[in-house]
Amino acid sequence: MNFMQPNIRRLFYGFLLILGLGWIWLSTAPVGATTQGKIPAPQAGFLAPDFTLKTLDGQSITLSSLRGKVVLVNIWAAWCPPCRAEMPAIERVYQANKDKGFVVLAIDSTVQDTRANAQAFVAENALSFPVLLDETGTATRLYRVQSLPTSFFIGADGVISEVVVGGPMAEALLISRVEKLLKELP
Repeated sequence: MNFMQPNIRRLFYGFLLILGLGWIWLSTAPVGATTQGKIPAPQAGFLAPDFTLKTLDGQSITLSSLRGKVVLVNIWAAWCPPCRAEMPAIERVYQANKDKGFVVLAIDSTVQDTRANAQAFVAENALSFPVLLDETGTATRLYRVQSLPTSFFIGADGVISEVVVGGPMAEALLISRVEKLLKELP
């Protein structure tokens, strides 16, 4: 004795399938309403957490406003020997690539440093890229910085491609990472 005849069973399962597909279609999020798998996190493969900080001259810069460019976020302090050692190489790579869509945001961890020390270091090394002040430790916490310097290579899509903890970074490493990301620009 069959509970349901084979044709009725097929009809029942077909109805359940159509009902399920309808539910999936109705419950999908509209385009642009999700992160599309790009959740902000301070690690490779994730969207770079957004921040707004002020430069030494008081101008505000927001990371997300730089989408479409290759960005190096370098978190440092003027008292940090490896930070001091890698800055000239960062400046040279910046000068060579700034017209190609490369931006450096050097974030002085001002909660561990002073504005005066940062200004003196920038002047002494003739740094031409934006130097931001993290006076409240917002970016340092957001990016979970454990050691200085820490650098984040960010592609034009806003996704972190690589994190380098410690330093000093070799100029060859900087060049290879920046050139790789610049090749991905439209």
